[in-house]
Amino acid sequence: MSRWERRVSHLNKVTHIADFQRIARRRVPKMFYDYVDSGSWTESTYQANETDLQRLLFKQRVAVDIEHRSVKSTLLGQPVTMPVALAPTGLTGMQHANGEMLAAQAAKEFGVPFTLSTMSICSLEDIAAHTHAPFWFQLYVMRDRSFIEALIDRAKAAQCSALVITLDLQVLGQRHKDIKNGLSTPPKPTLRNIINLATKPYWCSQMLKTNRRTFGNIVGHAKGVSDLSSLSTWTAEQFDPTLSWDDVEWIKSRWGGKIILKGIMDAEDAQHAVDAGADAIVVSNHGGRQLDGAPSTIAALPPIVDAVRGKTEIYLDGGIRSGQDVLRAMAMGADGTMIGRAFLYALGAAGQAGVTRCLELIKNELDVTMALCGKNRIDDIDREILLNPTIFDRF
Repeated sequence: MSRWERRVSHLNKVTHIADFQRIARRRVPKMFYDYVDSGSWTESTYQANETDLQRLLFKQRVAVDIEHRSVKSTLLGQPVTMPVALAPTGLTGMQHANGEMLAAQAAKEFGVPFTLSTMSICSLEDIAAHTHAPFWFQLYVMRDRSFIEALIDRAKAAQCSALVITLDLQVLGQRHKDIKNGLSTPPKPTLRNIINLATKPYWCSQMLKTNRRTFGNIVGHAKGVSDLSSLSTWTAEQFDPTLSWDDVEWIKSRWGGKIILKGIMDAEDAQHAVDAGADAIVVSNHGGRQLDGAPSTIAALPPIVDAVRGKTEIYLDGGIRSGQDVLRAMAMGADGTMIGRAFLYALGAAGQAGVTRCLELIKNELDVTMALCGKNRIDDIDREILLNPTIFDRF
């Protein structure tokens, strides 16, 4: 049995996402692990995403027939194994070689949506060729509108089933760890990086087997971007602070399909999203990586649900590390959830098999917790399963 086969065989001993996080910390180069495990400034919002979810307490019920349970649901009309999608995450292919392709394949086989980031290492075409299945594509709005038009057309050609427009990255939040680590892809050949990479032999061996080591959706596609140096300059100049709701409507018209608007943290913005024709919104603070000091996503959720429930689907992103967290979000009014760090830790720890195991853990936790709350179906979940559902109503 090879070293990798031994690693995969041990996955049944991984019992929660924190196990994957510990393994990933050992196996992934520091700058890329820190890229995932960090927020902006003091990281207070990043931490609150997790801790606020834990503040919601379940109401245990007994002597209820729970034999015929199912956590199946739908997202954007698509049947899913559970109400979870893999969130768009940049540099996924730096957690593990060909990471986006591996995560997309795991999601396809498990029966949940995968979302490819604009800032991915593997390209749209890579995912389409590898999975032969529809997936979601996340779009950052750049100043170069001709590039955005071409990117939308490429997403159409890849048969993406939804476009996820991220609205909260007009400027980049300051992330201290990324700055101190000199984050770049591929890593710059500094003495510090070389020493760190020398302690990650499996990661390095896998990276040597692939030519996907920079932003596959951008290099060779954006004007004047042909190498790492030109990419860095282009990226710094391209995030567009002029982004407006008019741009959202223009993108929707150009796309012609279903759109999901990500980065909604305010009820008024949620209504704007509905007016712009959103098929779904994602209550998200970018994983606590943008506006530090903003509320957690679970705290922001109730007024948004009150404002737009029934007008569009509502997903929650941020802090979800278990099936229990999925259930908490659903109880507070979400129609679905997105996971980012949870699957990234698993990917860094064990590749595609890790992502599959991550999804299995979340599904099992969701099922067992739903059972102990006396519920059989996702559609039956509401605030009644919580002891203290009003703790965030003041927001």
